[in-house]
Parts: sequence; structure tokens; C-alpha cells
Amino acid sequence: MRNPWSWVPTLYFAEGLPNVLVTAVAAVMYMQMGLTDTELALYTGWLNLPWIIKPLWSPFIDLLRTKRWWILAMQILIGAALAGVAFTLNTPAWFQGTMCCFFIMAFASATHDISADGFYMLDLDEHTQTYFVGIRNTFYRCAVIFGNSVLVAIPGALQVFFRNRIAFTWSLVFYGLAGLFIAMWLWHCWLLPRPSADKGSGDSAAEVWKGLKGTLMTFFTKFPLKATLVVIAFLLLYRFPEALLNTMTKTFLMRPNSDGGLGMAPTEYGLAYGTVGLIGLTLGGILGGILVSRDGMKKWLWPLVCAITLPDAVYIYLAYAMPSAATGWGLTLISSCLFVEQFGYGLGFTVLTLYMLYYSQGEYKTSHYSICTGISYLGLMLPGMVSGLIKDAVGYQTFFIIVMCTCIITFVVTAMLKIDPNFGKKEEVVNKE
Repeated sequence: MRNPWSWVPTLYFAEGLPNVLVTAVAAVMYMQMGLTDTELALYTGWLNLPWIIKPLWSPFIDLLRTKRWWILAMQILIGAALAGVAFTLNTPAWFQGTMCCFFIMAFASATHDISADGFYMLDLDEHTQTYFVGIRNTFYRCAVIFGNSVLVAIPGALQVFFRNRIAFTWSLVFYGLAGLFIAMWLWHCWLLPRPSADKGSGDSAAEVWKGLKGTLMTFFTKFPLKATLVVIAFLLLYRFPEALLNTMTKTFLMRPNSDGGLGMAPTEYGLAYGTVGLIGLTLGGILGGILVSRDGMKKWLWPLVCAITLPDAVYIYLAYAMPSAATGWGLTLISSCLFVEQFGYGLGFTVLTLYMLYYSQGEYKTSHYSICTGISYLGLMLPGMVSGLIKDAVGYQTFFIIVMCTCIITFVVTAMLKIDPNFGKKEEVVNKE
């Protein structure tokens, strides 16, 4: 039996890296390549689609081959897509070519997510799964930090050396990433275990399709229609302000002062947003989980909702104060604001995660949770696609004020929820009461 330390960290680093490349790094690259914020938000928004619809094809992965086969096949496909991005960046049809490769990468990454999580549960017993859950999450988060910091800073450094040849420097980065993924593919070909339980389900496609329809039907009929509509509204709209901010904060930080941005260099962006901000996000998520597990979600619901919305005001402050990241004080101020906003987001995201678990209880809990995440992703994708259009129409300062006004949507959909007061508490605490 292979030691899980030999494959769990690298498997989940390989799971997190393409996700951050498609959803974050691509936006920075396209901004440097000259896309407007309207174009940037619209086109990169479509790249979230595979993670929204992946519950529709996830049951069929069990039909063909093994999960180990799917992991290795998707990793080599991601490596090929990365090489495709690198190659097409220096061609006349660079935008169409890179978008096509990013779409391939996104679908392969979503399929890799399904296969990797299933493989993790097949190969490891319950105790080992529990032991390694923190490790897998840590290495997934390391991939996110690596993507948002190092992979933004490296092109910036190369652009100084190669006299601002933007397309060329980004192609070098993506060729390097292609090599990294091929190396991880070779590593997993050698060290990924071959559990005896990892085999096809034996069901026919018709049986799987029938089961999928049953899962969808039970998801939308497990509660009365009114309650179900409230849940769907909550999943779609809880992160509405964040959906508007998601891409525009990246462009705000890096666009020059003449365009209303803070003009941060890639290395400064990598430190402030990719490192300090993500540390705040992680710490907020940990603290949110601790608070809810101690006292239950209902007690902490409104403080956590305030945490995910009110810190968005830091962008209004930054848009008017316009601190310069070139000075030590300015970079510290920007980093502190991003830490506060991301820490609050990490706290408030606990509400969404736990409510999805709450709604998914009962039969088909894994499938229902997957559907919840798909609906939640859709709630991020649709507003995000028009965020650039709004920002280009009104400018960053007014845009961030509009975002703060939309926080009322989060409060409204949360107020409609009905939550068991004991949900989230430790079982022994509930029994004592």
C-alpha cells in the first residue's frame, strides 16, 4: 500500500492549480493583454461554466474506466491545454486560441475534481481520510496562493527583463506550468495506488441517467415549493456583492492611476492579494467553523453575514484614498484592507458552506451538495459577467458604492431562511441542553 503522504499533497495541489489559473490568473493575463473590464468580466465569466454543470456528468465517470485512469487522463489533458495557451499567445488568433485552451482546462479540471475526491474516499479508510482532510485542504490552498502570488509575480519580473514583451513572458510561464503538470502526471503514474475498489459501477448509461433524474427530482421536491425557492434564491444571491467584486478587484489593484486603479506591480499584487489576502481568507474560514461548531449556526448567522458584506467598504476607501503601493506604508495599508475584506469573506462563507450541508442532509447527500455548489457557482458567474460593463459605465468609485448597496440582497435572502437552532453544534453540547 502506498503511503498517502506520497500522493495526497501532490494530487490536491494538482486539483487546485488549474482552478486558480482559469478563475484568477487568466483575468490578470487578459488585462495585461489589453482587454477592457467589460470584455474581461464577460469572457472569463464563461470559464466558470464547467464547475456549475459538473454534477450532470459526474455519475457517468463511474461507468468508464477507473477513477485512477480519469485522474491521469485529466492531468495530461490539463498539461496539453497549458502548452496550448503558451503556444497560441504568440499567434494572431491569440484570444480565441487561449480561450479554447482555458475551456478545455476548465472541463478537465472539473472532471479531475470529481475523480480525485472519489479516489480519495476509495483508497483511504475513514480514519485516514479524517487525518488527511486538513493536509489535502492545505495543499489545495497552497496551489491557490501559488497561483495568485508567484504566477502573477513571475511574468511581472520577466517583463522587466524582456522589455515588456507581455505575450512572450506569459507564454514562458505557461510552458513552465505545462512541464510542471507533466511532471506531476509522471509522479502519479508511478505512485498513485491501485485500490481494488476502484472499478466501474457496472450500471448501464440508462440506469445512471435514471438515477441522475431521481437525484434532481428529490433535490427540488424534498421541501415544499416555497421553501425550495427560498433555498435556491439564497444559493444564487448570498454572494451577489462578491460576484460583482470578484474580477473587478483584480483589475482595480493593477490598472494604472489614470484608469482609476491603484497601479500595483505584479509582485506587489502577488504579496497583497495573493498572499496576505488569502491568509486572511483561510483564517476567517477556520474561525467561522470554530464559532459555529461551538454555538450553532443560528447564533452566529447575522454576525457572519455582516462579516461577508460590511468589509467590502474597504474598496470604497481605497478607491478614494488611492494609496501608492510603491511606498512601504501604502503597500501595508492596501494589504491590511485586503486582509480585513478576505478575513470577513472567510468568516461569512462558513454560512453558505454549512447551509449547503444542512439542506443536503438525507438520501443523496453527496449529490445534493454537488448541486448546491453548482447553483452557488452560477450565482457567482452571472453577476460577474456584467460587473465589467457596470464598472466601465460608472468608474471604480461609484462601482464600489453600488456593490455596497447590493449587500442588502444578501441580508434579504438570509432573512428568509429557516435554520435549526442546534445545527452545527457539537453533538455532546446539544445533548446537554
